[in-house]
Amino acid sequence: MNQHEKINYIELPSQDLAATKIFFGKVFGWKFVDYGPEYVAFSKNDTGLDGGFFLSEHCSSTENGAALVVFYSDSLEQTLEKIERAGGTVVKPIFAFPGGRRFHFSDPSGNELAVWSDQ
Repeated sequence: MNQHEKINYIELPSQDLAATKIFFGKVFGWKFVDYGPEYVAFSKNDTGLDGGFFLSEHCSSTENGAALVVFYSDSLEQTLEKIERAGGTVVKPIFAFPGGRRFHFSDPSGNELAVWSDQ
């Protein structure tokens, strides 16, 4: 259900939509719907939030001032291993912060994302 003035959708750049779909499918089990050659969508049923990837030469990085998408994991090390096996790159190794631990990674398109755990 759409909620008034609540975050509803997120769009991220992708330099290679096919590689993006493979990566997020392997790591997180996401499924995608193609909307032409330059856009793929994902559903909150798989991800927790509706959104999509658009074809772009650019990538999302906190170094460039972009917002950081953060996943939660019950097993930080296990999720890190899945990301690396699927072709992701750890850009900030696991570190502690008040409330938990997290790491940052980049997907095959170079987008920076993070995973945190309270364990």
